[in-house]
Amino acid sequence: MYLIDGHNLLHALPKLDELIAPVGDVQLCVMIGSYLELIGQTGEIIFDGTGPRDKSGFDNIGGIEITFAGLGTDTDTIIEDKIRASTAPKRLVIVSSDRRLRKAARARKAVSVKSDEFWLKINKQLSKKKPKQEPGAKRGGLSESETKQWLDFFGFEQ
Repeated sequence: MYLIDGHNLLHALPKLDELIAPVGDVQLCVMIGSYLELIGQTGEIIFDGTGPRDKSGFDNIGGIEITFAGLGTDTDTIIEDKIRASTAPKRLVIVSSDRRLRKAARARKAVSVKSDEFWLKINKQLSKKKPKQEPGAKRGGLSESETKQWLDFFGFEQ
């Protein structure tokens, strides 16, 4: 289970590559959701504050649960609480460059990944070319009429 500090990751992006177009919170969630589905994992991204008024952009994003910390608390506190409450902390992957969260992860032996490293990993995985589907004839072979046609073409008798 991935626990991701959303704003920490968003703030790490401009430092990584000034050539990429700015990534918004919805686009970030879509990319992370795609990545997690691809690697067969689940995750939750937590953002500080209450989020935008219209949260419809976050609807139907697969592979990730999206949470806003709300008023009176912050992302770091929520993630720390989740690390403490976990019955299997070694299965957690905490994504943040925040020292406080990295320390909390180490204390419970959870995996800690810096935001910039995680972003590079996502981009590398999502930019891999997907293998092309092979044609059905490759496994099924040629039909009888196609075989006859090729034998005739090359001058072989059946």
